[in-house]
Amino acid sequence: MLATIPTAGILGSTGSRIDVEVHVGPGLPGFSIVGLPDEACRESRDRVRAAILSSGLAWPNKRITVNLAPSGVRKTGLGLDLPLAVGVLVAADEVAVGAVAGLGFLGELGLDGSVRAIPGVAPRAAALAASAGGPDAMVVPAGNAPEARVGAPGARVRPIADLLSLIAALRGDAPWPDPEEAGVAPVEPPQLDLADVRGQRWAREALEVAAAGGHHVLFSGPPGAGKTMLAARLPSLLGPLDDRRAVEVTMIHSAAGVSLPPGGLVRFPPFRAPHHTATSASIIGGGSALLRPGELSLAHGGVLFLDELGEFSPAVIDALRQPLEELEVRVSRARSTAVMPCDTLVIAATNPCPCGGGEPGSCRCGEVAKARYIRRLSGPLLDRFDVRVSVHRPTTDELLSEESGEPSAVVRERVMRARRLAAERGRLNARIQPGDLDEFAPLTPAARAELRAELDRGRLSGRGLHRIRRVARTLVDLGGRDGPVDEEHIRRALQMRVTVSSALGLAA
Repeated sequence: MLATIPTAGILGSTGSRIDVEVHVGPGLPGFSIVGLPDEACRESRDRVRAAILSSGLAWPNKRITVNLAPSGVRKTGLGLDLPLAVGVLVAADEVAVGAVAGLGFLGELGLDGSVRAIPGVAPRAAALAASAGGPDAMVVPAGNAPEARVGAPGARVRPIADLLSLIAALRGDAPWPDPEEAGVAPVEPPQLDLADVRGQRWAREALEVAAAGGHHVLFSGPPGAGKTMLAARLPSLLGPLDDRRAVEVTMIHSAAGVSLPPGGLVRFPPFRAPHHTATSASIIGGGSALLRPGELSLAHGGVLFLDELGEFSPAVIDALRQPLEELEVRVSRARSTAVMPCDTLVIAATNPCPCGGGEPGSCRCGEVAKARYIRRLSGPLLDRFDVRVSVHRPTTDELLSEESGEPSAVVRERVMRARRLAAERGRLNARIQPGDLDEFAPLTPAARAELRAELDRGRLSGRGLHRIRRVARTLVDLGGRDGPVDEEHIRRALQMRVTVSSALGLAA
């Protein structure tokens, strides 16, 4: 007898439908799986057999052939155990064919018959619901029910704890577990406050500009100056994610196996801070067999912090250039290609030299060591940072002062107001194309004269000119008005770009 059970797999941050076709017939007893399964899929036959027997059900002593369709696409990872077990039981006449009509199945089986949570249920459920003739209800592990509801909001979700309970429900011997669950209000994770930072006026303003306009930021300064402290407080300046972005972020985190909040939906901007020894696949995404999202995509809608930028592998940081420009990662392998979003705000920190620099005259690095260190930071990558600020160690008076700076809540109000102005123009300021600058960031005569002077002195390139105008547009928006850019905003934008360039010996 033949049974076909719908399920889904993962490719990058999206799901793809898989039909588990099971045939049980006469012949020498055996169990074979075809359809390009990977090692985890092939091992599922032993888990399925043990789970069925542990649940007190009969194992068919016949020839069992399983095809994972479409057969030309490689199947990777877990999640096929439950549909495979149901398919065997249906094909062996242990469960009626009509009992599984309109149902999709996702889950891993334990040897004792328990149904265990798996990564990527949200995109898998979305792929099942969107497929032609997709199921009306989905049977998922109890621990994955919230994210299944996020991935397929229109489908009925049936959480299940073990195989025996599932078979009882399919046979009508017991009711299905209640699929409804009380809504869980999103709880904002504890965030660090900008009021904790002492001094650092320029760096604080750089964070505000970055949050308001979507500009990438590079901090340069000696150890202990507060670069990491500042970066960790950037998420507190960003508001909650809108519905569309929240679903996108949840899909990516689910596919990567990252823990989701109790309600299943990621409502607040993520903050990712990979170590500088991270590989290219872990930062950009990919892998040899299972194409999974990297840190760049995991920070989608939030912040990616690259501390000690000069210590990252040059190949890794140069690989960031194209995704940061296109806002998506394309990973291609011989058998598959995955496209993952990465609309991410990048903030990086670096020392001015290998020894860290410090106070004037304290550097112990030679010119050759400095030049080698600076060369690790390629010009094309640094050009992606609209804001470059030199961070100095706070003075004693600033550190011991009892007066704190503006709290994140106050700054966030200005940021949200500026973002609303940008939304009316249809894009964040960092995304304004050069041909649209005259429309969205018009210059006053004095501002145009200021820029002309910088270009004539050779301190600004054509590409730098566009980025200065974008930052200046954000500064105008933070002032609460939608007028033209004047010379004061141009000067402040220049200060935010040239300072760190001078420290690293780079051109603007």
